Formats: sequence, structure tokens, C-alpha cells
Amino acid sequence: MSRHEGELVPEYSSGVPAENLLAALPDTVVVADAHGMVAYVSPAVEALLGYRPADLIGRPLQVLMPERLRRGHGEGFSRFRATGEGKLVGATTQVPALHAAGHEVAVDLTLSRLAATPGATATDAFVVGVLRDASTTILLERQFQVSRYLAATLRVTAALTEARDADIAFQQLLPTLCMELDWDAAMLWQPDERGGLAHAGTWSAPASPVPALVAESTGRSFRRGEGLPGHAWQQREPVVVENLGSDPRVVRRSAMRADGLSTGVAFPVLRGDTLLAVCELFSTDPRPVPPELLEVLSHAGRQIGQFLARLRAESDVRELADTLQRSLLPSHLPTIPGVQLAARYRPGGDTALVGGDTYDVMPLPDGRWMVLIADVCGTGAEAAAVTAVTRHTARAAAASGGPAEILSAVNTALLHEQGQAPLRFVTACCLVLEPAEDGHRVCLSVAGHPLPILRGATGAAREVGTAGRPLGIDADVEFDESALDLPPGSTLVLYTDGVTEARDDAGRQFGEDALLRVLTGAPADAEATVGAVTAAVEQQLAGSRHEHDDLAVLALSIPR
Repeated sequence: MSRHEGELVPEYSSGVPAENLLAALPDTVVVADAHGMVAYVSPAVEALLGYRPADLIGRPLQVLMPERLRRGHGEGFSRFRATGEGKLVGATTQVPALHAAGHEVAVDLTLSRLAATPGATATDAFVVGVLRDASTTILLERQFQVSRYLAATLRVTAALTEARDADIAFQQLLPTLCMELDWDAAMLWQPDERGGLAHAGTWSAPASPVPALVAESTGRSFRRGEGLPGHAWQQREPVVVENLGSDPRVVRRSAMRADGLSTGVAFPVLRGDTLLAVCELFSTDPRPVPPELLEVLSHAGRQIGQFLARLRAESDVRELADTLQRSLLPSHLPTIPGVQLAARYRPGGDTALVGGDTYDVMPLPDGRWMVLIADVCGTGAEAAAVTAVTRHTARAAAASGGPAEILSAVNTALLHEQGQAPLRFVTACCLVLEPAEDGHRVCLSVAGHPLPILRGATGAAREVGTAGRPLGIDADVEFDESALDLPPGSTLVLYTDGVTEARDDAGRQFGEDALLRVLTGAPADAEATVGAVTAAVEQQLAGSRHEHDDLAVLALSIPR
């Protein structure tokens, strides 16, 4: 290492100036001398933290740290410089950095120690840090966590549909909540005739009994604003207690301590403005309760309340199925400049709660668009949960990758989510759409799904893309990408196998050849295309004794 014009610059024998090499790196490189002063910083720091490199040279490293972290920095830095050992050494760690404008920026930090000259002592070593923007990683992790919470609450609501009446549904609510959201115990409180909340049920995991809490709660009634249930009732939103044994809002503290309970959360079950119940969830281990979980619990409380109210009124359970199915599909298709979009979804004819078909269209930050269509193996509660994970994970991954990377992220999420559950594989087709000089251009990746059909400007229709393996089976699977142009007058059609596998009364399937014939003769616009496909399938199914599968069709047309 040598000093050049007041900065620390490494020397290389390659002939390429080290300044040029470091300047080309997307990550920020910071070098501190033995006294903790900035000796070199790469130009990328300006994009990441808003500082000009020249303004940092000679200043202490603490300038890049939030105020609350500066106190313990000196001792830790001295130990690291002398020994090369420290909590942050040898791994990439997510830490907050201070932007020049005063706000904090989450960065991934990697530290190492580098001797200044041959034969130098440990105390003469330079400290090298590499900083990378962690916002994309944080967003992906948050979206993945939300998708897990949503999938869990979907399974809770779906499980309740199997109950014959509201009382049985309430009995199933507690164990399902605990098992799906990974809590150790739960209690249910319902309004009583005295205007309070009475204990209505308890569930605990076999390894986490709560006898003291049960004894303290049995026969008890809470008023509005009293105890954890009363606070959730009063606030009409989830309430978190991180330390059940000491929080003054908790009335049953001694029982909580006796049963070894650490963290609790209570959320109301509401039908409109009417309180139907309050659910308490308890954990024996201290655990964080992120805002995303509270939001999901708040939504789940209202969703569960609506369902129980309908169940009490003996309304059709299929209403909930429709609500859940709509949550797995976009409420409307967006407007893409220069592209016509149209879609159709028709649920299957069996008695399952919801189907496994879904599609999605979302904008990307750089002006491109992600389009996804997917089909989960099977129907019902588990299929709905897998569908939710598929759609939300694809959305989270779309901002930082192409279609093959998006499908890989979904594949990883599905394998992680399934665990010991029965295999639920997913077929999917994902594409990224962007404008081109003449029409639009598509990058396409397929995972075990029916290949899309491209109808050209001349009216001829053909399959496009390369078939790949389904998602949720193999962790090492890779997906190919295919590029194709969509000139004016062309239409790209994505569909699920409910189209081609539709059977007439004799058991004959509709098939790919019939679909190609329909598309060859269809008008050259998206709405007419999906209308022609669904009409042909309905004609195939007319009078058929065979149950039909879910059906989804999505068309993208480029007007002339």
C-alpha cells in the first residue's frame, strides 16, 4: 500500500491503476489507518451515503456511524486493529450507517485487516471495510416474511371452513393459530352477558402446558381496557407485551411467570364494529413481534370475524372461498402503455375451498413489467397457502432479477415453506416485458407449465419458450430464459391446464391443437382472445359429467 496525493492507494503489478479498479466497484471500500482515520474511500460512497470521497479523508471512522454506536467504537476498533479479531470479522453483517443528510442507511458490512508494508507490526495494520446497500435484501426478507404470515392466516381461515358451526370453529381457532404462527399457547375470550370478556377456551402445545394461567383465567371476566384482552378490545387492534411478567397492563402476571411465559400478543376478532372475541397468543421464549405480523393479525381478526358471523347465520361458505380466491388474484389489471391486457379466471367445479391458479402483472422500477401465471398442484386450503407464497415471493424477487431468477426465488421459498408437509409442486410461467423499437420484447422462463402461445401479426399461432421442471421439488433446478419479440398485431397467451384438460362428456380433452385453432382464428386483441378461449372451453364442458379444473387465461396484445 502507498499514499498517493493524500489518499491510500494499493499498488498492483498488472499495470492497471488501483484507483480505476476500486472506482469501478459498485460497493463502497473504506480504508482506515492505525488511528481509526479514513485513509481511502472509493467513489461509490457518494451514491451510498452522500459523501464526497475527498471530504472523508483524514476524518475518524465514527463520522459514518449513527451517534448511538460511536461510544463503544474506540475500544472495539483498537482490539480489532491489534488482534484482527472482532464480532464483525469474517462474515458480512447488516449494520446502520449514517448518510450525509442525517438519516440512517442499512448496509452489509465486511471487515478485514491489511498490513501497511511488508514486516509491519499488527498495530500498523490498516482496516478495510466493504459496504453494500442492504435495502433490497431487507425488502426481500420482509416480503418473504409477509408471504409466510399471509399463507399461515389463509390456512387458519381455510381450516375453519371445515367446522359445522361457530362453536366448533372457535374450538379449532386456537390450535390452528398456534401451530401455523408458531406460538406455544393461546386463549380465547368472548363477550358475556355482563358486558365483559369471559374465558372461552385454552390451547397449549404438549411441551408448554399453562396450568397456572388456566386456573387464573377460568371463570374470570375482563372489562374494556383491563388486562391484555381488555386492551385489545378497547384499542380494536393487536396489542403486544414483550415482558409478560413485569408489564403493568398484564393482570395475571404471577400466573404468566409460573408458567414461564415471556411474550404475548392479543388481537380482536371483529365483524364490522362488533367484537366477537379476543385471541391471546403466548410464547415461552422472548420473541420479536414485527409490525408485519401485527398487520396480518389485525387483518386476520377481521377476516375470521366475518367468517364466523356468516357461519352463525348459516350462510354459504363459498362466499369466503370467493374472498380468498380474489386475494390470490389482482383486483384489476394495470394499464401498460402500448399493450392490451385481458384475463379470465373460472374456479373449478369441485367442493374445495379455493383453487390453485393465479396470475399477476406488476410494474418494475426500471419501466419493465413482470407477468406471472401459476398453477398449484391440487385445490383447497393447502393449495391456497402455496399460491399465496408463490405470488408474494415472485413480487418480492421481481425488483432485482429476471424471470429465471424470479422462479428460482419462488422455488426456494416453496421448498422452505413445505417442510414436512405433503408435496405441493407448482407450475409457472414468468416473463419480463419491456418496450422495443417496434412493439415490445419479452424475456420468458417456464417451470413445468404449459408453454405460452404466440399469435403473430399474420394470424399464425405457435408455442414459444422452453419447458422446465416444476417448482417446489428440486433445490438445484435451473431455468432457461427465452427472448422473443412482440411486434404490432401480435398476441401472447398464457394459460393453465384447466384449458387444455377440459373434458367433454365422453372424456375427451380439449387439447393443445384445439387451442391453437381457436387462437389462429381469434380477433387480434386481448379481450376478444380470452373471450374466444373461455367460450371454446365452456362449449367443451357443456353437459359433461366430468368435474372441471380451475381455469386461468391471460393475453397480451400489441395493437397495430
